[in-house]
Amino acid sequence: MMADEADIFDCQQCGYCCHGETTVSMNDKDVERMCNHLGMNFDELREKYLRVTGNVIQMKIVDGHCIFFDNGCTIHEGKPWRCSQWPVHPSMLADQANFTAISSSCPGIKKELGYTRFCEILREVLKKQKF
Repeated sequence: MMADEADIFDCQQCGYCCHGETTVSMNDKDVERMCNHLGMNFDELREKYLRVTGNVIQMKIVDGHCIFFDNGCTIHEGKPWRCSQWPVHPSMLADQANFTAISSSCPGIKKELGYTRFCEILREVLKKQKF
């Protein structure tokens, strides 16, 4: 059986990763996915939800968190791929300290697997990802 992200992570929609002074940068596929999910064209999306600075497109911040956070992600199925990727991040493979730091702040990481097994599964998951 192929490894799946759910084997190492189950998003609890706690919002920890949705708080801060900025959000992830979005690519064209992210914008298209979000427009389709919300049933809006780009101009409507930009006006209501996005912050565009030059070529950088990000979601607006409201009260210190992503505009789409309200006791969980309100666009979970249409969110940017970087949001979907977090916290299952390749940096965890490079350094166990990254795994420790990320898993201590994210209740969805299945830390009971241990670092070695977690990394084995993460490597398989990352091989399958296509954005």
